[in-house]
Parts: sequence; structure tokens; C-alpha cells
Amino acid sequence: MKHDRGDILISVLVFATVAVTVTVGLMNWGAAMLRGIRTVQVREQAFQVAEAGLDYYRWHLAQFPTDYTDGTTTPGPYYHDFLDKDGDLIGSYALTIAPPPLGSTKVVITSTATTTADPSIVRTLQMALAQPSLAQYAVIANDNLRFGAGTTIYGPVSSNRGIHFDGVAYNVMSSAMATDTDPDSTCSPKPACAVEWGVFTQSGTDDPSPPTPVANRPDVFVAGRSYPVPAFPFATLAVNLSSLLAIAAPTGVCSAPACWVASTKQGYYMHMNTDNTYDMYKVNTLFAAPSGCSVPSGGQVQWGTWSVGTLSSKIGTYPVPVSGVIFVKDNLWIDGQVNGTRVTIAAADIGQTDPTRYFNITINSDLKYTRYDGSDVIGLISQYNVNVGLVSDTDLQIDAALLAENGRAGRYYYSTSCKSGSNNYYTRNSLTLNGMIGTAVRYGFAYTDNTGYLTRTLNYDANLLYSPPPSFPLASTQYETVFWKQLK
Repeated sequence: MKHDRGDILISVLVFATVAVTVTVGLMNWGAAMLRGIRTVQVREQAFQVAEAGLDYYRWHLAQFPTDYTDGTTTPGPYYHDFLDKDGDLIGSYALTIAPPPLGSTKVVITSTATTTADPSIVRTLQMALAQPSLAQYAVIANDNLRFGAGTTIYGPVSSNRGIHFDGVAYNVMSSAMATDTDPDSTCSPKPACAVEWGVFTQSGTDDPSPPTPVANRPDVFVAGRSYPVPAFPFATLAVNLSSLLAIAAPTGVCSAPACWVASTKQGYYMHMNTDNTYDMYKVNTLFAAPSGCSVPSGGQVQWGTWSVGTLSSKIGTYPVPVSGVIFVKDNLWIDGQVNGTRVTIAAADIGQTDPTRYFNITINSDLKYTRYDGSDVIGLISQYNVNVGLVSDTDLQIDAALLAENGRAGRYYYSTSCKSGSNNYYTRNSLTLNGMIGTAVRYGFAYTDNTGYLTRTLNYDANLLYSPPPSFPLASTQYETVFWKQLK
């Protein structure tokens, strides 16, 4: 068969065209791959530069915990160059710092970075840092604790002494003691026979005494227990009370609505309102103890009914101060409901060294939030006790962070003789706390003879950890990471 001479040339051209097309395609694909690799490299480099910006400001806050303007007095953003180990410029980052809102320690840092290799590529990272408040605990104590059957706790508990717990704990329970003497033990001879582990239970089957190790008890300690752990320095709380007075009376003059001088009566009664105000009265007299209701044989400092008898006419209605701090130089009774209010209320006589003359805060009727998303926050800090008195609601709800600097959060012992006719004051039904408790002396709203509140439920408010009540004491001055995320 004969072929035209041009057939071969056409075939060569076709194959050459295909080859060139494939080659060009491969070259373009290779170039695109190279650009992609370089883009990935630059994006990663910009990412690292942005992260360096966050790391820098974490370091800066460690040195200057309250500096939110990067060492200046002007608003951001704040620009920094980023150099490699040889001093060559790689890129730069811009920092935007959002300082903590009132009552919070949370600082939000946004770092936006570019590189010299390709300034069009921008990476943005954000991180929130905060100093944990004392309200990171459901209960924090400087004394032995005993939680009886019927106690349910949602939130971490820690004490500088031993903890006897017979309820149900849904978070970690910890003690600064590896072992401690149980003050409630009836064994003999004490104290040798009363030594228990730092956290122990007698619910169901008793925990063995040291040195026999305890078994896992998820029926009681759902999230476990830990001991020993570092102790909390309760002595530092006195400094906090002084700082609260300085906030309430910055010029040294104590005047309403932020600061209240001694009442010359029994103290003050404060009713919280849902419009960010409070009503103030003087407590003229206290409820007299019924016949047969007397100081326990063991004695309790400042024992009394801690219940209002008569009030003065209303002194006035006052706005909650912008600082969020109210300081009362007298005993205080408080109840009511807030809505959108963040406030810390302290009762103390700064400089007083006689415990019998320390001031207290008492809650006998509901003190409630409207919203439970962190926008409503109440902190109550007492120089001595945070009380629930004799004449208190049989079903009582307290939404607050309670802190008793030198005394205890709880209810005095009222024997079965504390009654008046059909009014049984010594036994109450249920107490529900939504918040936390800090107590220097042993906490308790109930006693082993079934007096006090028969059912106690302590619901830890996790919003308090990084958004505590205004100027509430801190558990640590070190910043911790709340969140870290990539925005771009």
C-alpha cells in the first residue's frame, strides 16, 4: 500500500502538539504546585508570627499584670516587628488588647500577622487569658469540713484540713493534708485512733484508716479525691477587705451608696431590687430567742438568733455603684433579687482584732438571680460569719459567692428547744446555694441531731471562675488560658 509523503509529517505535528501541550500543562501544574507550597509556607510563617504575638503578650502580662496598653497610654493596635535568629526581618504582628470588663480578670488578645515574603497573606489568632478567682471552688476552707448524708455538691471542694464527706460530690474533693485527726471521732484514746486520710467517707462502708489505702468510691466521690494539695493562704483575704474599703471610699470618706458607716443600732438591712438598686434600712432590734433556746454548752462565738425584730423606716433607695463594690461598717442582713447586677458587698470593721466584735452578713430569706448566664453576680464578704439565722425560710435559696474571712459560712446550732408554740425554728427543710462558699472556720448549715437544714444542695456557678464578683479575691495572680482560636 502506498502512502502520501505528507502523512508522516502530519503525524509528527500531531504528536508534537500533544507533547508540547502535556509539557506545558506539566510545567504549569508544577509552577502551581510550587506557588501552592510557597503559599502554604508563607501562611505557616505568618501563623507562627501571629502566635509569637500572643506569646509576647502572655509574657508581658506576667511582668505587668494590669497593663492592657502594651506599655503605652494609648489605645491599640500595637505593632511589633518579628526578626529571625540572625536579626533579619521576617514579618510583623499587630496586637489588639481587650481589657477585663468590670468584675472579670479575662483579657482578650488578638494578634494579626503578615510576612515580608508575601504581605498579602494575613493570619489572625485570638487568645483569652484570666487570673482564676477564689470562686474556682464550690467550697474552699481553712478548717476541718464535715458534709453529712443529704449533701450534694456540684463543683470542686478544697480544704487546708481534713474533709469528712458522706454525701455525693460530682467534682474533685481535695485536702492539703495527707492525713488528719477527725475532730468528730468518738474513738478512744484520741487522737491516735482518730487519724484519717485527708479526704475520707463513712458513707456505706467506712474508708480504712491510714496506712491502709482507701478504695475507689465513685458512689460518693464521683470525680475522685486528691490529697495532699497546696494550701490556700487565707491570711491574704484581710488585704482584700482593706482594698474593698478603698474602692468604696476612695477619698477616705464613707458615704452612701458605696460605703455605710456604723448604724448605732444592730446593723443594716439591705433589700436588692431588679432595677440595679437596693433599699436600705437600719435594724433596730433582733428577734428574741424563745424560752429554752440558749447558747450551746460547747459555746459558739457571737451565738444569737441573727434574725430581724424591727426595722427603721426606709433610709432610701440607692443605685449599685459603678465600681460594683458596697462596703458596710456594721452587721448586714440581705435578701431580694437582682437582674443584670454585678456587685460585691462587704461587712467589716477594719482594724478590729476582737473576734466578738467582728461584723457578719446574714441571709434569712431568698437572695436570687434573674439570669444564670453570668450577667447576675453577687459576692458577699464578711469579716466574720456569713449566717443563716434562727428565723429563716424553711426552703432557702442563696445565689451568691459567700466568703467568711475569719468565721464560717453556716447556721448556729439551735437545739430542739428553739421553738415557739407551733413554730419549729430548729429544723428547716432545704437550702440551695448557687455559687460558692469560702470559710475560714468549719462550715455547716446542719447538725448530726437533725437540726438545721435537712437537705443541702451546693451548685457551683462556673461563671465565677473567670468572671467573679467585682474585686473578689483571686486564687492566683498567674494568668491561665481560657481559650485559643484561629480567626483567619
